[in-house]
Amino acid sequence: MSDNSSKKVAIVVLAAGKGTRLKMDIPKPLAPLHENTLVDYVIDTFKDFGDITLVTGHQRELVEEHVNKKFENINYVYQKEQLGTGHAVQTYLKDFENSRGYDYTIVTCADTPLITKETVSSLIEEIEKGSNAVCATFTADNPTGYGRIIRKGTGFQIVEEKDANDDQRQIDEVNSGLYIFKTLYLMDHIFNLSDDNKSGEFYLTDTFSPEANVTPLLFEEPREFLGVNNLIQLSQADIYLRRSIARYLMLEAGVRFTDPSHTYCYSKNIGQGTHLFQNAFIDDKTVIGKNVIIEQGVTIKNSIIEDGAIIKANSYITDSKVSNGASIGPMAQLRPGSNIGEGAKLGNFVEVKKSNIGKKSAVSHLSYVGDAEIGDGVNIGCGFITCNYDGANKNKTIIGDGSFIGSDTQMIAPIEIGKECYVASGSTINKSMPDGSFAIARGRQETKEGMAKRFIKKKTDK
Repeated sequence: MSDNSSKKVAIVVLAAGKGTRLKMDIPKPLAPLHENTLVDYVIDTFKDFGDITLVTGHQRELVEEHVNKKFENINYVYQKEQLGTGHAVQTYLKDFENSRGYDYTIVTCADTPLITKETVSSLIEEIEKGSNAVCATFTADNPTGYGRIIRKGTGFQIVEEKDANDDQRQIDEVNSGLYIFKTLYLMDHIFNLSDDNKSGEFYLTDTFSPEANVTPLLFEEPREFLGVNNLIQLSQADIYLRRSIARYLMLEAGVRFTDPSHTYCYSKNIGQGTHLFQNAFIDDKTVIGKNVIIEQGVTIKNSIIEDGAIIKANSYITDSKVSNGASIGPMAQLRPGSNIGEGAKLGNFVEVKKSNIGKKSAVSHLSYVGDAEIGDGVNIGCGFITCNYDGANKNKTIIGDGSFIGSDTQMIAPIEIGKECYVASGSTINKSMPDGSFAIARGRQETKEGMAKRFIKKKTDK
């Protein structure tokens, strides 16, 4: 919206569809896109422009329950019978108490998740020039299925596919399904609609006519108007979403992609100089700092990766934090609640859960760290295990700064190892250790000379 605009805007989201062609046992607005739903993206785009009302219908309880969990101040109107887009807007104007209290009314669909805030601003700026209504349009390579834009003089009308003649079907400028109206104009025209057409529905598009001072606003990028009606289009929406994010990151944020078409990045919160390799998956809740390396096959969800960290191939990170300059993997897993300190190193096949690993500590390979507090500068050898679960409760392991824990060591929690302790390899430790102490807990080795031949079995010739 322009800075000097003080107009009140209502947004009507048509969300009554069943979505039969999606072949899902959920209402169409709740079809999944990344880790959200179609309607989530629509609401998130429009919420800063005005008050949102959803026109719900099929399985309305599920739609409204979902939306109420994620957003505040959303209004609802129930369209009992789905008799067309015009009927949906009629229902809104009749049943929403304050529908007439807005200067402008935007109408959009719950199945168009890629519309941008910039496009909405453009519509508002256009109608502020004096039009009664503005329709967003685009040019389609294959216009089949879309309503055609029939320009006449300074105005236009929209003819739906089923009602178009052969000449009109050749037109490639099409209706996007996104509109803005002066509310008074909408009220004057919406209740005069006829269902005398091949679909037997009340078309919202019939409110546009060449004599009515209405404007078709042509947009160059058709992808953002993609409507999701089947699983192919749902997949396309996901691809377009990722491409737009990758484009932004490369052009505006200085993020390098080895192969953006095969990188599954949904976060825009990534710092300059970071390098994303192919087949990495990064969700939209993750924040990544500057000069980070994310190697191939990495998955990161709802986590913070700070400047200069390296996440090596095929590592999996969830609900965790990796501090500056830390190195993770390859093939490591950080489960929820993991906090990896500055300059720390976790090697291959290391799993960490609900634990803090201190600065410049190392858990190099083949280890499990659960419910633990590991201090700064600790070195943990191969095959280390915190035995944190006693069958009923999770118990804590604490290891102090500067300690050395040998390979193949088990810690029977709850247990506390002091600072600068040394635990010999192959030990099972079940008693706490004071600062500076040494512990060894393993069976004594006995060597019997010449006895090996009793145990070594040789192959017999056949």
